Amino acid sequence: MKFGVRAASVALLVAGAAAGVHLGEARELPQPQSVVANEEALLKQRHARHIADRASRTAAEGQAAAKAASQVKVAAGQARALERKRKEKQAEQQEKPSGSVPYPGKIPQSCAEFKGNRATGCALMLKKGFAIAEFGCLEQLWTKESGWNHLAENPSSGAYGIPQAFPGKKMASAGDDWRINAATQITWGLGYIKGRYRSPCGAWSHWQNNHSY
Repeated sequence: MKFGVRAASVALLVAGAAAGVHLGEARELPQPQSVVANEEALLKQRHARHIADRASRTAAEGQAAAKAASQVKVAAGQARALERKRKEKQAEQQEKPSGSVPYPGKIPQSCAEFKGNRATGCALMLKKGFAIAEFGCLEQLWTKESGWNHLAENPSSGAYGIPQAFPGKKMASAGDDWRINAATQITWGLGYIKGRYRSPCGAWSHWQNNHSY
């Protein structure tokens, strides 16, 4: 009886050991190839995403740097342009003429009611052969053009002086002092009016219709 029990126990131990061996072997079996392939594919996808993200960040940083550099370049260009304009304006101010040359001639009694450059204009107009009645037209014409200011300069067109000659250096034909001498400007202006409109009133009529003469 004892021998039978012992034999049964041994049999159970052997069976348990065998079962354990089988279980161990089952745990150590290699995974199917499909599972390994899936894991490798996932790793590759993660790696590809990592590379793509890094490339995207690098590209964004490069674009930001390029944009910043472009903005700096534009700002520098604008600063240079402003500085150039400032210097040009400063040079123009330094070269801008000043002063005047007094009219040495006699002012006729018929022009005595006028003063300054208007009196000079009246006297020279009579000297040019126009009737005193024409001065009303001449006075209005050059009041509109320059206010009878012999230093008047149109900043947009560059027209200059009492008659607003364009360019102003045209008046050099009447005298080298055309920049500061009202009489030189008026002499040139009267010659221009006579040659193109025949009279100051003809020039004034044209101005009223076209706002230029």
